[in-house]
Amino acid sequence: MKNQSKIPATVITGFLGAGKTSAIRHLLQNAKGRRIALVINEFGDLGVDGEILKGCGIEDCGEEDVVELANGCICCTVADDFLPTIQALLDRADPPDHIVIETSGLALPKPLVKAFAWPEVRTRTTVDGVITVIDGPAVADGLFAGDPEAVAAQREADENLDHETPLEELFEEQLACADMVVINKADMLDDSQLQSVEATVARHLRPAVKSLRSSHGAIDASVLLGLEAAAEDDLDSRHSHHDAAGEHDHDDFTSFSVALDEAEAPEALLAKLLPVIAEHGVLRVKGFAAVAGKTMRLVVQGVGDRLQHYYDRDWQPGEERATRLVIIGETGLDEAAIRAALAG
Repeated sequence: MKNQSKIPATVITGFLGAGKTSAIRHLLQNAKGRRIALVINEFGDLGVDGEILKGCGIEDCGEEDVVELANGCICCTVADDFLPTIQALLDRADPPDHIVIETSGLALPKPLVKAFAWPEVRTRTTVDGVITVIDGPAVADGLFAGDPEAVAAQREADENLDHETPLEELFEEQLACADMVVINKADMLDDSQLQSVEATVARHLRPAVKSLRSSHGAIDASVLLGLEAAAEDDLDSRHSHHDAAGEHDHDDFTSFSVALDEAEAPEALLAKLLPVIAEHGVLRVKGFAAVAGKTMRLVVQGVGDRLQHYYDRDWQPGEERATRLVIIGETGLDEAAIRAALAG
């Protein structure tokens, strides 16, 4: 017989490359018997995060427990994609103990939380909490801050103008909806930098919302799960720039995937990527690569010019050995030039 109590759902949000997938992987490794279903959403046509989690090899995390939504950010496709997915999980003969939702790095979390108030799911599930993962070094580097002097001058000329950059606005949206904030990659910052990042983050948080430091997304499952926030009942306290308009889009950002030849070595691939990232202001790179003489698949991840790579698993029988990368940036990226540079 099905448990009649509500199944908790945790929304994990945060900007591109903040470490959401790492946090989820660590959570699964320390789930302590909880049966967790994952809903993974990505901005772009290549499902990198879902593939990484499907190949994680963690006990009790089968492919059937990882649902991928790749039709744009789920904050824009709630009725068409997200709600039917949640209903299907709830209708399983043996439903999960907990649902974890990883949003696209460009998603607004509030529309997603609002969906849990819909009659179709309200009596059967609840938002246990919204966890916002922050890329500590990116905040320290000022990625989400505009030019303060330019903004001040523009506002002095017309105080009614909104001069926030798309990155600033998204940063604020994801923090304003949080029930807990994880400042990730803390190992890459010194104490002074961490304190500065924490102060920046704190300015955008609701009262009583705490932030924690982490490295590689390593936060205990008992900390992330069980917040019992019932966030769908607390929407009014979660400010959004789109509260009045009700609608939003992601026209400020663009993505495309690139297919490349087999790489001679990981270092050779990164050497091609770095100048392209610098010249074109690429925000995010991620994907998989085939490396000459290697039987394993190479995972490539990058935020700005901070690139990392590792082998995650063997190429499977019948699986195409291919190199495919997703390139994400603000609208206006010169796709043709980027493709030409990487193919050269």
